[in-house]
Amino acid sequence: MLSVAELSCVRADHTLFSGVGFDLAPGECLHLEGGNGVGKTSLLRILAGFSPAAQGQVRWQGELLGSSACRLSQDLLYLGHQLALKEELNALENLQAGAAIAGMPVSRDAALAALQGLGLGSRAALPVRVLSQGQKRRVALARLVVQTQPLWLLDEPFVALDGPAQQWVASLMAAHLARGGIVLFTSHQPVDIGGRSRSYRLGA
Repeated sequence: MLSVAELSCVRADHTLFSGVGFDLAPGECLHLEGGNGVGKTSLLRILAGFSPAAQGQVRWQGELLGSSACRLSQDLLYLGHQLALKEELNALENLQAGAAIAGMPVSRDAALAALQGLGLGSRAALPVRVLSQGQKRRVALARLVVQTQPLWLLDEPFVALDGPAQQWVASLMAAHLARGGIVLFTSHQPVDIGGRSRSYRLGA
């Protein structure tokens, strides 16, 4: 269970949002909506524990974020605008290294299959530095296949993807919900994840 209560965010003396609250149980998905500059990315970073909130509380499995008992960092898969890829490694090596760091080692065959699902099979052995920004984003999104943390926080996961790739990512999200996972994502476009999915608008 992810519980958010009376959360507010201030940046450079400007309040981006205040009074934000919601609960997400296993199998539930929240589509975070709102225009540019309303604080969607800031909210995700607060929930991930990367940035402090001005006010409010975040609890994961009943434990307060930041407390010694809170296991959110181990249970979280976060994909933001910074893709956390090593430019000198190839796509396959990046995917395997990321999974190992998360404590979820993945075989070469499984990592390659994940990349093939996003149309990167022919580029798996290329250094990430030679890939386009869209291709790099697909490498990062392949983590959704090989890592199994229960909480996914995804910042604009559908950006720079064509229709088939968007559908593939949406199907991964739906499968995660079916397993009892939780998904919170931002997107400027309507996306049908199905299941127990709802939206929350910042700046309304």
